[in-house]
Amino acid sequence: MESPFEGGCECGAVRYRITGEPVVIYACHCTVCQSQSGSAFGMAMRIPKEHFHLTRGTLKSFHREGSKGNVFTNSFCGDCGTRIHHQSKRNTAQISLKPGTLDETGSLVPTHHAWTRSAQSWVRIPDDAVVFETQPESPAWLMGKKD
Repeated sequence: MESPFEGGCECGAVRYRITGEPVVIYACHCTVCQSQSGSAFGMAMRIPKEHFHLTRGTLKSFHREGSKGNVFTNSFCGDCGTRIHHQSKRNTAQISLKPGTLDETGSLVPTHHAWTRSAQSWVRIPDDAVVFETQPESPAWLMGKKD
C-alpha cells in the first residue's frame, strides 16, 4: 500500500487521511476482536499517530481495560458507531486503524496473525504469515517483525 490513504465511517460524518505507510497490518483472532468486529477476527493497520488526520467530523471514544491491565482508547463515529481506531496506553506513538474503514481495501493483506488459538476452525491462515498463538510478549511484532 502507498500513502496517502483516505477513509471514513459508514454514514460519512467522519473522514480521515493517512499520510504515511502502515507499520504492519494484522489480524487478531482474540474473542474481544471477534466480538467487537462481529466477525471471525478483527483487522488492524498500525500507523504512527502523527500520520492520522481527521478531515471531517469528530470522534467519540471509550476506554477498555485489557486482560493484562493495558488500557485501550477506542475511537468511533458518534453518529453511526463505526469504529475508526484504537490506541494502547502502552504505545502512544501508534494507533491501530480499522482498515475496513479505508476507501480502498483491495490490497489489505494481514502479514501477522495474533491469538490464533481462538481462531474459528474454518479460518485459513496463509503459510507465509507470522503467527502467534496468544499475545506476543515482545512488542516488536507491532513494528512488523516476528520478535
